[in-house]
Amino acid sequence: MGKILRTEKLTTFSELLIVIIAIGGILGAVYYISPGIKTAISKQLNGMELNGTDVNNVTNAEKIALPTTDISSEVSSKPLVRIGGYAWNAQSGIIVANGGPKTTKGSLMEKNGVNLEIVRQDWLSELRNMQMKFIEEFDKGEAFPSSDKSVFAVMIMGDGAPFYISSVQKSLDEKYGKDKFHLQVMGVIGMSYGEDKLIGPPNWKSDPKSMKGSVISAVLGDGDWVTTVNYCFANGLKVNPDPTTYDAEAVNIYPSENDDYIKSAEELIKSQTTGWTVTLKEVVNGKLTGKSVNRKIDGCATWTPGDKTVFDKLSGFVDIVSTKEFNNQMPTALIGVKEWAVKNPDIVSNILKSALTASNQMKNYEDWKVRASQAVSDTYKMETPEYWYKMFKGQQGTKAGLTYNMGGSKVFNYADAMQYFGMSDGVNRYKSVYNQVSGYLTELNPFGFNENVGAVVPYDQAVNLFFLKNINDIESTSADKADYSTQATEVMASGEWKINFSSGSASVQSSSNKDLEKIYNLLVQAENSKLTVVGHTDNVGNSESNLALSKSRAQAVVDYLKQKGIPENRFQLIDGKGQNEPVADNGTESGKSKNRRVVITFLK
Repeated sequence: MGKILRTEKLTTFSELLIVIIAIGGILGAVYYISPGIKTAISKQLNGMELNGTDVNNVTNAEKIALPTTDISSEVSSKPLVRIGGYAWNAQSGIIVANGGPKTTKGSLMEKNGVNLEIVRQDWLSELRNMQMKFIEEFDKGEAFPSSDKSVFAVMIMGDGAPFYISSVQKSLDEKYGKDKFHLQVMGVIGMSYGEDKLIGPPNWKSDPKSMKGSVISAVLGDGDWVTTVNYCFANGLKVNPDPTTYDAEAVNIYPSENDDYIKSAEELIKSQTTGWTVTLKEVVNGKLTGKSVNRKIDGCATWTPGDKTVFDKLSGFVDIVSTKEFNNQMPTALIGVKEWAVKNPDIVSNILKSALTASNQMKNYEDWKVRASQAVSDTYKMETPEYWYKMFKGQQGTKAGLTYNMGGSKVFNYADAMQYFGMSDGVNRYKSVYNQVSGYLTELNPFGFNENVGAVVPYDQAVNLFFLKNINDIESTSADKADYSTQATEVMASGEWKINFSSGSASVQSSSNKDLEKIYNLLVQAENSKLTVVGHTDNVGNSESNLALSKSRAQAVVDYLKQKGIPENRFQLIDGKGQNEPVADNGTESGKSKNRRVVITFLK
């Protein structure tokens, strides 16, 4: 979701981008003069293909009257607080809590004493500019900045927060001095549950390796990009980190025009219907060859309504993977200005309280979903309430014999939010998402992140749960929970991981800690699935001892995951195959290395 680097105003970060472009021009000239120059090598992580199922375990709550459409006079004398956000269905809870773009009579915001305006802004750079404007006014002594160019907080995809917070923090430090102002995630209020996706030909789903050499249009660094990268790495595919080059042995991601997710869809359509191509510099083994290639766009990463646009215009395309498979990946995060929030904690907590209460009503009562779709349509000034209602639930279609999925969102009640941050069960789902995406930023380095932003703001500095904990007297039915009580039979995914053990033992070497953490993060994001874990060895030693060793190594991986919080009843099988199922030639050292592995299979 979102647009990471679309900037029109010459802010500090805009100037940074101009420098990047200038450097790109210089490097381009060097490239044409010097074929064979070293470039970024496509990156590969081991992993598995994930899938998930919808879990929505709710019990009835006392029904609350629906908000009216009349603007509230009761809170009109209170200071106005403004929040900006995308046109995104996962924000339905906070929008219906407000009754629409401005606080209405009978709304939960009115009940909790909040005078709130929700502003639609689909360009992330403009959301950023609005927060920077708020800080500028706040720094000048305005207690409640409320100009139409400023917002206290933004609502964006939570997996985009590492990029957004880190890049804005760099600008804040440059403008005001280090650590004078900060942005922080102050809560989550919903979740993308299918609407953000990778779209491509159906063979990408049945045979992910067929994606090798493809070109995918996406907004670099945003949530749809994360979904695409997740899928590539989960299936052992290399990702080309340089959007200006083409690597036939990797998946290549082309930056959409204006960093616009709708352009991602339109570029795929244009390429498939008119033969339009993009010119990229050829790379072989990480080196520029001095040649250029013209390539069509083969797929796109987008979100609703971009997905609907593709399926309406093209045949032969389906959703390959989405936030329904990576079901914990993309929360609706509220990112606010810390220094203002600590001066007004009750306002922030009451905004969250209102949103989470309205979401609880939506989870229990259909007319609240209907009212939310009306409020969303009024706020976004886009599409009809019926459209937003259907897309919230998710829609399925069939074209040319292929089934595809569109839309799909969730809202969070208080129990969901507490569980998501691990405050009710000890498993901090958002921390897993934040840290995983942080790794992608530093490893894949989109738009020169390492050179131009420098570092990711650590999770503990980027997330402030005080305002969520500060909520009092809130009704909430149960949180959504995965059910592992039944036997799972359908294979969703199976991935091989190279875990290093001490010779002849089941003791995991510290060099594998990073891979184990990646496994854990993926398990957390696909927590609706059950698991089998099977160990394998090379042929060194005798068959009987290798069989026992493989089982012990599988158990060692399970023990690590269990101590991290993965429940024991999620593991349907823990076994070992010894040396009996090699995937490479045991006659070579490289083959033996490949055979020493642990296979994790996801089942539903």
